Amino acid sequence: MSQPQVRHVPVLFQEALDFLRVRPGATIVDCTLGLAGHAEGIVRQLGCVGHLIGFDRDPEALELARARLVKVCEELGSQAPKVTLIGEAFSRIAEHVAPVSTDGLLADFGVSSLQFDEARRGFSFQADGPLDMRMDTRSGPTAEQVVNETSERELANLIYEYGEERRSRTVARAIVRGRPITTTGQLARIVASTVPPMKHIHPATRTFQALRIFVNQELNEIRALLEAAPHLLKPSARLVVISFHSLEDRIAKDSIREGAQRGIWKVLTRKPVTAGEVEIHRNPRSRSAKLRAAERQ
Repeated sequence: MSQPQVRHVPVLFQEALDFLRVRPGATIVDCTLGLAGHAEGIVRQLGCVGHLIGFDRDPEALELARARLVKVCEELGSQAPKVTLIGEAFSRIAEHVAPVSTDGLLADFGVSSLQFDEARRGFSFQADGPLDMRMDTRSGPTAEQVVNETSERELANLIYEYGEERRSRTVARAIVRGRPITTTGQLARIVASTVPPMKHIHPATRTFQALRIFVNQELNEIRALLEAAPHLLKPSARLVVISFHSLEDRIAKDSIREGAQRGIWKVLTRKPVTAGEVEIHRNPRSRSAKLRAAERQ
């Protein structure tokens, strides 16, 4: 199978690198490699004795990131840092990264361009494709299985909890009546028939978000990462997280705030950093991005 041609624009790129404070010789962990947009910028600043450790549980994304970083390292020649890529969920970071060994940790939550733009991955209703939504295509239930095998009550609960969809019961009832559902287009049409049109987002957006988060256990992944982070970072090392919706941002905000109260973190962003008008014009997906940063005490 030929590799897809994916246009990838890393969100809040310069802001993330500035808060990470990448220095030559540092060890930096990119917990969400995606297509290595942020990682390339990090590699270019680490120098020959630096080390980038990258995680991604999506096998396809990992290989594309590997190919991109190999080219960058070839370009840098003797000034290229060590690069270690790990095909695991970032919640397992403590199994691969030693305590108090890293100078910076970056996590860019949410869906990568590769996943969102490829209809066959089933993340988006913009083009019809199979209802998959798994970031790790090697394991776990698909969105199709969840939609067709989950009870109406459980569907309503997960759509409300993870999608913050106020009409979750109505949506769940329509989904159950429309079974079997096998494609993103079919699901989007069913949801749109029950949710009134909205000004800025598609009526199915919240339901798709809920299914994606549930299938990939994204919020549990984030909690596990934020719990592990203080143990992995050196004193004065930096944590930078980018979220794209309120559920992710709330977890990050609360974790950093609680850590600051316990003397673990020095908060660097009292309010989240957001994209400017130029970046939003260039990359509309950056509109919802929020960056929070903290320094290990």
